[in-house]
Amino acid sequence: MAGMNDFAVRVQTAKAGKTHLFYIGQAGFIIKSQAGQLLTVDPYLSDCVERVEGHIGFKRLLPKLLAPYELEFDCVIATHPHFDHFDMDAIPQLMSNTRTKLLASIGCRKEVKRLMMTEEQVSYVKPGESYTVGGVKIDFVNCDHGEGAPDAVGVVMDVDGKKIYFAGDTCLRLDRVEEYKEKGKLDIMVAPINGKYGNLNGRECALLSRELKPGLTIPCHYGMFASHGGSPGEFLDAMKELCPGQGYLLMCMGEPLTLEG
Repeated sequence: MAGMNDFAVRVQTAKAGKTHLFYIGQAGFIIKSQAGQLLTVDPYLSDCVERVEGHIGFKRLLPKLLAPYELEFDCVIATHPHFDHFDMDAIPQLMSNTRTKLLASIGCRKEVKRLMMTEEQVSYVKPGESYTVGGVKIDFVNCDHGEGAPDAVGVVMDVDGKKIYFAGDTCLRLDRVEEYKEKGKLDIMVAPINGKYGNLNGRECALLSRELKPGLTIPCHYGMFASHGGSPGEFLDAMKELCPGQGYLLMCMGEPLTLEG
């Protein structure tokens, strides 16, 4: 583990036989299974968005926890091709070994080709499809991120008997609640609260949580860029008002959550 930063070491040494969830900022999470498999959803590890957008509204405001060469993942999931989800600087490095699998929405194909990445380790996914990576089952479900990313997907991950729903970048679509419920009782729901670019705000996240009744609701997609907005205070107030008795958790960057049972 020489050369790894403290966060990478914490992920590597997280106790075997437990399921761990780490928040890495924006919509990014790392999942470590009981057997030690490592998966990541929408990791934003660089500052490429500011470079592409060209203005301070997309300056990275949260620290970089991890360099893409510090951990070797079994699977990287990119829910859509926006660069804070498909990190064009980090993903080629994350995929530079011969074992990491990339599950990416169909719209990411253009970026994979532009970056001259080999597609041997890549599968392009759409709602209704399922994949198994090691012992982890990954179902892709609908979300609604508007015309800017019509192929965007949500993710329901079944890991060690726990179901984690990553809503992806989406507006509030209560008409799709039954689709999500068909995946079974959700232990965790992770959803955006930034309220811009077609995404849920804090109150809308609570409304979705009220319908799905996950064991725990975790907000994401706030704090990284000034232009994105997002109020964790609004989310907290809405959860107290709309979802009394339901569990919720605000995670700071690098914070681990160990799933018991």
